[in-house]
Amino acid sequence: MSTVPTDFGSVLKFLQNKSILITGATGFLAKITVEKILRVQPNVKKLYLLLRASDVKAATHRLHTEMLGKDLFRVLKEKQGENFSTLISEKTTLVPGDISMEDLGLKDPNIEQEMLTELDAIINIAATTNFDERYDIALGLNTFGAKNVLCFGKKCAKLEVLVHISTAYVCGETPGLISETPYSYGQSLNGEPGLDVENEKKVIEQELNMLRAEGASNEEIALAMKDLGIKRARVYGWPNTYVFTKTVGEMLLGKLKGDLPVVIVRPTIITSTMKEPFPGWTEGVRTVDSLAVGYGKGKLTCFLGDLKAIVDVIPADMVVNAILVSMAAHAKKPCDNVIYHIGSSLRKPMTNKDLKDVGYIYFTRKPWINKDGKPVIVGTVTVFDTMAKFRRYMAVRYLLLLKGLEFANTAFCHLFQDKYTDLNRKIKFVMRLIELYRPYLFFKGIFDDSNSKNLQIAAKASCIEEKELFYFDPTIIDWEDYFVNIHIPGIVKYVLK
Repeated sequence: MSTVPTDFGSVLKFLQNKSILITGATGFLAKITVEKILRVQPNVKKLYLLLRASDVKAATHRLHTEMLGKDLFRVLKEKQGENFSTLISEKTTLVPGDISMEDLGLKDPNIEQEMLTELDAIINIAATTNFDERYDIALGLNTFGAKNVLCFGKKCAKLEVLVHISTAYVCGETPGLISETPYSYGQSLNGEPGLDVENEKKVIEQELNMLRAEGASNEEIALAMKDLGIKRARVYGWPNTYVFTKTVGEMLLGKLKGDLPVVIVRPTIITSTMKEPFPGWTEGVRTVDSLAVGYGKGKLTCFLGDLKAIVDVIPADMVVNAILVSMAAHAKKPCDNVIYHIGSSLRKPMTNKDLKDVGYIYFTRKPWINKDGKPVIVGTVTVFDTMAKFRRYMAVRYLLLLKGLEFANTAFCHLFQDKYTDLNRKIKFVMRLIELYRPYLFFKGIFDDSNSKNLQIAAKASCIEEKELFYFDPTIIDWEDYFVNIHIPGIVKYVLK
């Protein structure tokens, strides 16, 4: 197991005059990374932003609509003033591409050669995070994507480090203290032998060939691919396609990296920014946010989970700071499988009950106003602590509606039939979601972050002046204050609007 470097100097000095490739550039975490670098170190040489687009024109459109047009860049715009456009044009280069393809699917040979010559560092953030993504897409992005980025990095003339963003939940449903250790290639969580990425590729090809031969529709193929991903993940002990394909991606990095310094950062559940560039910026309904949104709108009347279980969340700006510090720390320092858990469960734990309580505090103080202009009054949520109890509850609701359909007057029967069809669809949808999220609602693991803690200590010792700039110590968080005054208001402002 690698040791954490103890003296690596200033992160700002490291970033100065460096050329860095950031994949998945329009994603949530990548955007915050780009903004942070440009704001704190405008003397970075170049940020190559890899994003999916047919050409530079399409990439430019995505840059302005999905990145620069966001409120996230407000502070940087205010700081740079009239120089903002110049900064963006001089310090960023758009790179249309696709990490699921060899050589990153690069379309411009001149840009490719420039990157191979100039790149000092790579931050690989591109991924699909859907728990039940199509297996062919998830394996292409999360597994072979990691390999393709590594192979491209190994061809770069002066690359100093590659930072790969994974997830702490590669551990599956492992209980207890989960260490910052790698997975060996072919290792499964349940001891099932035979895990091999090339074989998984063949399984996908065989399934697709069979479906096409049977004349399956695009929708049928998509659903079959989703089901296949879940099935293959569970064969080897992982609960869903996302964490399975991310784990195998890590395995490939460990197997193929050679002497290239590779750092794997494993965040837990990422939430809105705590401090920078300002508190509360977020985008989209992220994992735990769906509960807050449903509750605030009065649609969440029941909850499945262990209220005593720890929910490991970490603000996005802390994750970005950890990425940048780890990049500076390990540059030019060959290391064996160094991994950083970026989370809170060990040193600043928060429970499902805490999450439930902060939602109640916020929405009783500031109720959601519905489309009729009336405040939504939130109440107590019924909590089921087992799947069996939850299934019984759903079955009762189903039977009550059937009874209503049975005794309805013939003239109104079609109305009940519509309600029956709608509820039946909703129940199936909810049960699928519950099945996907169940492992995390009862999660019994605690993420050891010893490497991360040691990195924080080393960063302070290396450059004490930057300790407030590259913070990622979870012990500084006040969870009630963060959720009630920062995170949930951010959800309301940027997601619910």
